[in-house]
Amino acid sequence: MSSALERGIRLYNLKQYKKALIEFKALEDKENLNIEVMYYIGLCLTQLGSYDDALLYLEQVVQSEFSFLHIFQSRMVLGYIYSITGRNQLAEYEFKKLIDSGFESSQIYAAMGYVLYSQRKVKDAVIFLEKSLEMDPENANAVNSLGYILAEEDIDVNRALKLCRKAVKKKPKNAAYLDSLGWIYYKKGNVSKAHSYLRQALAISPGNKQIVKHMKTVLSKKD
Repeated sequence: MSSALERGIRLYNLKQYKKALIEFKALEDKENLNIEVMYYIGLCLTQLGSYDDALLYLEQVVQSEFSFLHIFQSRMVLGYIYSITGRNQLAEYEFKKLIDSGFESSQIYAAMGYVLYSQRKVKDAVIFLEKSLEMDPENANAVNSLGYILAEEDIDVNRALKLCRKAVKKKPKNAAYLDSLGWIYYKKGNVSKAHSYLRQALAISPGNKQIVKHMKTVLSKKD
């Protein structure tokens, strides 16, 4: 391993992504660019929010015959990028490729559930989130996502409440979890508690469109 690559990896692990990227990019100009360098450039760009540039590098990693671990992580990051940028069909493709390749985990199932629900594939989303919780009942993302869906789709509001209370107990400063719990209390007719949790969520994530939308609905019912 070259000294520049070692320096880059050390800086990346220290979360000094800009400095790490400089080290990795210095290797990019050399012939026969190492797939591992592409991998780390993609990760750095992802951490820095340069998603479209990151895709160019990570796609090359997953099309290579590099290590299973690097390909697995690259597909996970690709799925993450596609999901947060609203390209949910592409995110679904990446997560499905992982599952079909035998990479099954609570994290992957939870991510798949999220992107499926984003495409209004409600039944399939619930199935994958249930699988996620079978593998890891403490996966907070899966707990919250399943709870929100069960309430939003009027499937099982009582179970939804238990799930989202659990998620908030695990991570009481997570705005998304507080939002879900507040919205469920609204669905159950407890406007006061709904307002309390949504207010906490907005304090952590001001301007979040979904939280603002939920709060407006709650305030319209509040005395």
